[in-house]
Amino acid sequence: MFNIAMHFEIPVTDMARATAFYRRVFGIEFELIQIDGNEMALFPLTEGVEGCSGALAKGESYVPSIDGTRIYLAVSEIERVMATAQAAGARLLYPVTQVGEGIKVAEFQDPEGNRIALQERWLPVS
Repeated sequence: MFNIAMHFEIPVTDMARATAFYRRVFGIEFELIQIDGNEMALFPLTEGVEGCSGALAKGESYVPSIDGTRIYLAVSEIERVMATAQAAGARLLYPVTQVGEGIKVAEFQDPEGNRIALQERWLPVS
């Protein structure tokens, strides 16, 4: 058995702007590579933990959109991440909202024009 989701690519038109934005918002570093003529900035991936690989991707077939597939990125402090994203140029699309016991979500439009969703999970105090 395996999890069906294994990799995502977020389309970008300006790789420098996109990596600067995601670096600031999430405090991560990217590995920059070329794959089949496309520029890729790989999100960090730690083997043996939940989640899948992902990249920022620039190339002819990569078109940023607010209307396409919605990905959720896991965060531990959703209010702080949303504030940082907005300070870095993101547009609020869906405010931080508790959608279930121990689950908060929010959405922003990144400077490239993509809809990005965030999810924070925590264990309720009993």
